[in-house]
Formats: sequence, C-alpha cells, structure tokens
Amino acid sequence: MTYQSTAISNDVTTLPTLPGWVTTARSETVETVAFRSGAVLTVLEQLVSDTAHGVPVKLLANRLALKAATATSKLEGRMALEADIRDAYHLTPVGEARGPDGDLLAYWREAAGWRLNGSDWHRGLEGIVGPSFEDDVAGWIEAGAECVLTHGPIAGCVSVMRMVLGVDDRAERTASLLSDVVLARMLNWKAVLPVTAQRLTKGTLRDLAANRQGAELAVQARILDSIEETIRVARDLAQRGSALQAIAPKLRAKGSEAAVTLFLSEDAVAPSTMLSPMIQGTSIPMTDRATRRFCDRLVELGVARELTGRSTFRLYGIAP
Repeated sequence: MTYQSTAISNDVTTLPTLPGWVTTARSETVETVAFRSGAVLTVLEQLVSDTAHGVPVKLLANRLALKAATATSKLEGRMALEADIRDAYHLTPVGEARGPDGDLLAYWREAAGWRLNGSDWHRGLEGIVGPSFEDDVAGWIEAGAECVLTHGPIAGCVSVMRMVLGVDDRAERTASLLSDVVLARMLNWKAVLPVTAQRLTKGTLRDLAANRQGAELAVQARILDSIEETIRVARDLAQRGSALQAIAPKLRAKGSEAAVTLFLSEDAVAPSTMLSPMIQGTSIPMTDRATRRFCDRLVELGVARELTGRSTFRLYGIAP
C-alpha cells in the first residue's frame, strides 16, 4: 500500500465488500474471530492496494488519523470531540501551541505519513513514540511479527499492545500505533494506516494489561470492528472521490486541478491557509476571492461540505 494517484472508479458497485456473514451479529469465539480476520483483511487489502478501486488512500489515512485521535483522546480520559480535535489542529495559527487535542491529531497524522520501507524505517518511529519507549520499539514490533506467523495477524496486533501496556498501562496511543505498524508490515504496506484504535475501550485494554481471562479475544474482536469500519470509510471515500473527480472538468478557476488534488488528500481544507495565497504543496497562486468561489462551487455541486457550521474560520472537506 502506497499513497498513489487516485483512479476514477467507473462503477462503485464493483468495490470489494464484506460478505454478510461477517457483519451479522454473533457471539465471538476464537473460531469466528479467525474467520472474520481473514475476510476483513482480504477486503481491506484489496481496497487500499489496488488503485483501480479508486480509494484516495492519503485522504483515507488522514480521515483515520482523526478517528484514531478521537478514540485515543477517550482512552486517555480527555473525551475531546472530533470537531474540537480537527479545529485545534487546522485552525491554530502557525507558531502557536495547538494544545493537547491538536497535538494528538498531529501525532496520528505523522504516524500515518511514516514510511515503513528502508532498513532503518524504525528510527523515525522511535521519534514519534518518544524517549520513554524508543529503546523498545524495534523489539516489540519484531515480537509482534513473530506472533503473526504463529497465531495470525490480529493476535500479533494484540500481543504488541500487551507488551506496551505491560510497561505503561496509560500508553494507549503507543500501543495502538505499534499495533497498526504490525498490521501494516504483515500486509506489506509501505505506510501505516491508523486502523486499530477506533473501537477500543479503556476497559478492554485494562483487562488486557492485567492478563484477565477473555481479554485477548475481546480486544481482537474490537480491532476487527475497527477494520470493518475502515472498510466502510474506504468504500465511501472511493465513491465521494469519484464524484469529485467527475465534476473537476466543470471547475474553471485557475488552479482548480491542484485544489481538487488537495481535497483528495486532506480530510479538512482551510481555505485561508491551504488554498490561498498559494495552493498547499504547489507554487500555484489563488486569491481569497477565488478560494471562496471555488469552495462554494464544490458545495453547490454536492461534492464538498463546510465542516464547522461557522461563518468565519471555515474548514471544507469531501462530502460525506
């Protein structure tokens, strides 16, 4: 899995989807979790690795980073809302402190952008997790990879979580991140997707750290729930991205192609800083007036929406 250009999916009904028996309510057992893991990982891998399906993977990664930040905020006891976390990151002026909510999203966005190829890939990861764990990261991930070989991918994710929480039972974000790394390496992805944290609870992780009976199976089931949710998000973004690309030729503003590309990679776009005076990542200028008209046009065409509900300090994103 790499962050490649997005193809236009001509028929979204052909996107890989989960079979009904996976999404049907059931009692969780070792056997059902094993069957579910095979199905959900196969579908997820197809969606994010085959560009023909049109999933905007960088946009997916940033959307999942926001979900992971919201989930780990709850795990860490702050209970910040998704909108507050998004605002803290995107609307804090350059050079000013984002606060814990904005920093948490920055953490997950950095993790989602980290490349796993190269012989020293873990060096940067050590910097992300911080000095408390940097000496243990490589060993934990390798132990998780060994568990994948003997007990399966989701068991490998849970094993690395248990190792991290065994050292510090408040290190939920590090445990979740290293679980994502184990999963990404097992699937031979070149970058991390923040997948596993979405449905975790403080109680299940506390039980896991204490090695309580049934805790491992419970965490595995919640990780699979998170992956199922990721599949739904990926399919939705493929459809939304296809709609945005389909109307792109109708956009006459100078720089509209680059602006569309930005919307296909960023979960939230701040017009005043990301489109004007220069479209982010390019040398293409766009005036404030052109920016407003461009965003209004996307909303009018039904392919984007304003995210904040405010008349000022607005953020726009691909329509849900």
